[in-house]
Amino acid sequence: MDSTSAVTRAVADFAAACLDDGPATPVCVGLSGGPDSLALTACAVRAGLDVTALVVDHGLQQGSAAVAARAADAARHLGADAHVLTVEVGSRGGLEAAAREARYAALDSARAGRPVLLGHTADDQAETVLLGLARGSGARSIAGMRAWRAPWGRPLLGIRRVQTLAVCTELGLEVHHDPHNRDPRFTRVRLRSEVLPLLDEVLQGGVVEALGRTAVALQDDLDALDGWADDVAATAIGPDGLECVPLHDAPVAIRTRVIRLWLRGVGATEPTQRVIAAVDRLVVGAPTGTQVAIGGDPQVRTVVERVDGKLTVRPTVR
Repeated sequence: MDSTSAVTRAVADFAAACLDDGPATPVCVGLSGGPDSLALTACAVRAGLDVTALVVDHGLQQGSAAVAARAADAARHLGADAHVLTVEVGSRGGLEAAAREARYAALDSARAGRPVLLGHTADDQAETVLLGLARGSGARSIAGMRAWRAPWGRPLLGIRRVQTLAVCTELGLEVHHDPHNRDPRFTRVRLRSEVLPLLDEVLQGGVVEALGRTAVALQDDLDALDGWADDVAATAIGPDGLECVPLHDAPVAIRTRVIRLWLRGVGATEPTQRVIAAVDRLVVGAPTGTQVAIGGDPQVRTVVERVDGKLTVRPTVR
């Protein structure tokens, strides 16, 4: 029972550190029936948490309803409550992204104010860091997943996938192996089955753990920079625009964070690096009359422009 004890301890430590009432906090667990989420459900119950398993049926594979029902039954057998959530997966951003969007929306809708624990492991974290590195999307992406960002908790980021499999074996739990997790069409699958094993071979082991340490270190750095940016934003962001002068002497890392905060506040859903960089050029002195289009309402074209040392937004009908 060594793996079961280790995973149970990880869940209990997470609850004590991150949840308001520690192990007394009622929680939901996102349960797929796979080894990671099944081990998390079992060990959360063993750690004394009041657990409700939320099983999302994406409807993407034949027999998915039966798989979801078995996962819910397994959770009830372990001592948790359980509910199956049926969703429709769209097509925006590709299959993986659309399924993730539908899943998180369903979990958020059903959690009834409770935190949701997710079964992401150290291996998932390593894959996330590598994806962020390969895409060149900056420190925020390479910092990976956080153990706690309300309402989402990830108690197993220090636990290897082999340990969650061992928990299921030790407890005699029937595991569902999603065929998508072995489909090489998905980038994560190739990272898991080809890239990480090769890196481990070349670097003589420890790659997953090293990538996890990198993520945590970057998270600490990002927290410090975000706090600095919040202080600058308090002086630069006003009800009628973004003042440029308070940003002139700020480092680029702080300036762009303030710009991101302001853009999100004026309706840009998730400003890209390209948009932020273009707005930054307005701050540091782009020619008068320069405009930058930002995302937001699909029915309205919204632009940022600089007027008398201040950035403002102006909607125009498409």
